[in-house]
Amino acid sequence: MADLSVVIRDDLVLATPLLAASGTFGFGFEMEALGGHAGYGALISKGTSIEPRVGNDPPRIAEVPSGMLNAIGLQNPGVEVVAGDYAPRWGQWPTPVIVNVVGDSVDDYVNVVTRLEDAPNVAGIELNISCPNVGARGMMFGVDAGMAAQVTGAVRAATRRPLIVKLTPNVTDLVSIARAIVDAGADALSAVNTYVGMTLDLASGEPVLANVTGGLSGPAIRPLALHAVYTVSRAVPVPVLASGGVMSGEDAIEFLLAGAAAVQVGTLNFLRPDAGRHVLSGIEAHMAARGIDSLAELRPAAALGVK
Repeated sequence: MADLSVVIRDDLVLATPLLAASGTFGFGFEMEALGGHAGYGALISKGTSIEPRVGNDPPRIAEVPSGMLNAIGLQNPGVEVVAGDYAPRWGQWPTPVIVNVVGDSVDDYVNVVTRLEDAPNVAGIELNISCPNVGARGMMFGVDAGMAAQVTGAVRAATRRPLIVKLTPNVTDLVSIARAIVDAGADALSAVNTYVGMTLDLASGEPVLANVTGGLSGPAIRPLALHAVYTVSRAVPVPVLASGGVMSGEDAIEFLLAGAAAVQVGTLNFLRPDAGRHVLSGIEAHMAARGIDSLAELRPAAALGVK
């Protein structure tokens, strides 16, 4: 049997190279009854903030060619509920849960992570400094190398857990920001978050989304995300977790060939509850057909830092 395990850090080892992407899997409970956990090596929670958030006004989702726009606005119950109610229940699952953390300031991020530090069953932190759906404050840290390093360093000092930082693609120099984040202490990077987009109603001439713009995900962004992963994975000595329009095992293989250590599945979770199993089966079939016994054989030598 092929070895599909992935080491993000010595204390964060995934049984498969697939992660359920933040914002597409809730906090894991909604998909549990449907068997949706199967195939995933880890689940990444919805964004968690210091206080509860109701999110943006509806409409908040719009289907577009080859993908979807979302402007949910980081709706979540707040870190007290996540740490005190949700996290204890995650211990019933064999699949580790990584908590996605959001904030409007460095202190916000640090306070959320500090509260999670004593919570059980938190396998790691994914720092979301790249959300395009909550105004300028949602992206301000992710578009500037200095600010990205500042928040990463502050969170690094506040947690012993594996720290993943999620990159925004809505910048002109992704590599310099990625390197600054790694230098500040990140153990891995997620590449990439959604691209900013919009769609209009032809009858009214008005934006479909109440937020006007939203984050574009799905197959439409896969070639763009693939290029980002290819570029970033060759520039930093830490694992890169790919994200962007994965709909099949072949799509995931493409990201692994580009240098990703693991691959997040997002939009597909809205289309089929067996998304993880579906993509994993495709990966296994590709490897079996070519006599490949481990993921390491798929990764280019130039992709540094991948164990």
